[in-house]
Amino acid sequence: MTFRRVFAHAMHAPSIPTCPPAGDLASFDPRSGSLVERALFNHRRLVLLLCGLVTLLLGFQATRLTLNASFEKMIPSGHPYIVNYLKHRGELAGLGNSLRIAVEPRAPSIYDRQYLQTLQKLSDEVLLLPGVDRAYMKSLWTPSTRWVGVTEDGLEGGPVIPEGYDGSAEAMQQLRRNIERSGEIGQLVARDMRSTIIYLPLLERTPDGQALDYAALSSTLEEIRVKYEKTGVVRLHITGFAKVVGDLIEGLSRILVFFAVAIAITHKLMLAYTRCLRSATLVVICSLVAVVWQLGLLPLLGYELDPYSVLVPFLVFAIGMSHGAQKMNGIMQDIGRGMHRVVAARFTFRRLFLAGLMALLCDAVGFAVLTTIQIKVIQELALIASIGVAVLIFTNLILLPVLLSYVGVSAKAAQRSLREEAAEARGEAQPRLWRVLNLFTQRRWATLTLAVGALLAVAGFIVSLNLKIGDLDPGAPELRADSRYNRDAAYLTRHYGASSDVLAVMVKTPDQACSAVDTVLSVDRLEWELRQLPGVESTNSLARLNRGVSVGLNEGHAKWYEVLNSQTMANTVTANAPRGLYNDTCNLLTVYAYLADHKADTLARVVDKVEQFARANDTPDVKFLLAAGNAGIEAATNIVVRKANWQMLACVYGAVTLLCLLTFRSWRAVVCAVLPLVVTSILCEALMVALGIGVKVATLPVIALGVGIGVDYALYVMSIVLARMRQGDTLAQAYRQALRFTGKVVLLTGITLAVSVATWALSPIKFQADMGILLAFMFLWNMVGALVLLPALAHFLLPDGCFSRPRSATARQDGVEGVPA
Repeated sequence: MTFRRVFAHAMHAPSIPTCPPAGDLASFDPRSGSLVERALFNHRRLVLLLCGLVTLLLGFQATRLTLNASFEKMIPSGHPYIVNYLKHRGELAGLGNSLRIAVEPRAPSIYDRQYLQTLQKLSDEVLLLPGVDRAYMKSLWTPSTRWVGVTEDGLEGGPVIPEGYDGSAEAMQQLRRNIERSGEIGQLVARDMRSTIIYLPLLERTPDGQALDYAALSSTLEEIRVKYEKTGVVRLHITGFAKVVGDLIEGLSRILVFFAVAIAITHKLMLAYTRCLRSATLVVICSLVAVVWQLGLLPLLGYELDPYSVLVPFLVFAIGMSHGAQKMNGIMQDIGRGMHRVVAARFTFRRLFLAGLMALLCDAVGFAVLTTIQIKVIQELALIASIGVAVLIFTNLILLPVLLSYVGVSAKAAQRSLREEAAEARGEAQPRLWRVLNLFTQRRWATLTLAVGALLAVAGFIVSLNLKIGDLDPGAPELRADSRYNRDAAYLTRHYGASSDVLAVMVKTPDQACSAVDTVLSVDRLEWELRQLPGVESTNSLARLNRGVSVGLNEGHAKWYEVLNSQTMANTVTANAPRGLYNDTCNLLTVYAYLADHKADTLARVVDKVEQFARANDTPDVKFLLAAGNAGIEAATNIVVRKANWQMLACVYGAVTLLCLLTFRSWRAVVCAVLPLVVTSILCEALMVALGIGVKVATLPVIALGVGIGVDYALYVMSIVLARMRQGDTLAQAYRQALRFTGKVVLLTGITLAVSVATWALSPIKFQADMGILLAFMFLWNMVGALVLLPALAHFLLPDGCFSRPRSATARQDGVEGVPA
């Protein structure tokens, strides 16, 4: 039998004779079936041996898998903002990945001898942490933290910690004056003088060339926190990307607990359905084997997991359970009809292999389109998910039927799986649920269902228009609001008048021309416009320093708080300006905007204002460029995510539609299968609005993953409906057969997986809790779409008699009715 023939066979429903011919192994022809089937089932021991060896090898490799993250992988490196940042990165150290450690004294203020000694020790210790860009680290004790003042001798300046500091009252008074003249209040020093910040810019690689280990860094920081807080002198508050990632990785053990609970619930519900321990356990084991293969392949291919792709293995497990349950159900029913377990396994393989293969291809394509998004962490997530789907072809479409051909299912479970069929043969009524679901093939119920579906879709679309891009909450939305990290972030916002979110505008000028007075005046106007925006707490630049010096040179009179139109003054101020306001070749100025938060609306306002200002003020020699700083990078990421959201959905649905068309060979059937998925996607976006979840790097792939998983249900149901209708059944008859053969398993897996992931809502990691709610919603609604909306659409698009093919008179040994030889 050719591949074409077995694919055709797989698209048709099983024959349902009371006792199928060739059900016993002795009369079964092992040479029947496709080349693939014969190669697998005629060499079952070799297949199991190879799968066992691969499992051992990849299981060992999985122990070498690392969990880490990369700041650079989280940013859209091709976006113009990021291109600008990376081009000038060497001159903007500290405006990307960084940590802020707020050191709070137990004493009434920072002007305490013991506090300052502790701060010095802490500064020296964190300076030596791996990955710290030591040249750009800042604290009160670093020489780069300077003050500038005006005396009778002119402009003066020096380190904030006075030379010869000895902790005496006089030295403390001098320190107070230096801090007041440093311009660091609200930035490095709290406005209420109750804490100071140690600022640690980070490198992506340590001096030995190794990638920065965020888990180890976070663990070291926690050890430092405990060590210094035990002294009773200070409290530490730590924020930054590295700490968020570290906390997520630290919470992995709790994530794994919820994974284990979800797997246990899945197994228990599967067992309750089948009443057969060995078959239910085999389905779970094969799905877990797929996860082992996936995790083992990652280190071999040079990949590692990050906190955002750590949920992918469970999605692979969920997809595996969906396909495995279908195979188990088919084999169980055939054994119940009197077939030998080997014959049942082979017939089920023939009937469902193509449907399963096309469903997995849809999943793979749905994941693969994510690679078009120019954010490396999403591209790697797509590849990791695609690897998982690829291994499912071997573990759940091949290994599981082979294993079941050896162990079979219990006789009671097999007979129990045919109770409804036997009851119908005796003239008894169908189960109430099947009767209700079959109503949706009738005009009255189909019309009502489509009206409700259309109403939900319209309402969901209106709500989804309020879906925001980016973070909607201050701090780290991936963590709970009461987490240690978010409490620390809230502390910085309260005591420094702004969060740790900084957006930097780069002003490019010719060499040695950054102090040109016209340029400084333009920068001053930009600062003024930015400060008028909601969410911008303060700004800093060379222009602001000019204003401060002007006041100092005129006896502190406020009316002199201006940028003087004097090139000499601008040159003098620039010569004494601290590091960070301009670069060594004086061809790049930096304008800092300190934001109240990094919410999407705040970032959009600032970006729009800067772009508007640049269009009006750019000249051939002077360019205002976005963007640096953590907020600037996040603004660029939001822009890419906004565009990618629609691009991704278009690609996913385009690919799924094409594959469904190839599978069904009917555009009407494609509409019936795909339209319910569209409704689920719309409602999922509406749910994200209701839950206050924005579309960002962490959540962008969820809808694509949901489409990939949901199409599995539609393919299994529609393939049986089409096969039966092409054999002459009415839609109601065909749908009834689909419910018995694959629909009941769609119902089982939809509810089982939804209940399993719903437990994630209790996770202390908010990212996992949000994903659990969204996935549970999509599992349920994709199931409802396949069992309710699909038959309702089919009533109008696939009316009785639309396939004019007579029913076959015989059912041949290949186990498929009505397929010509």
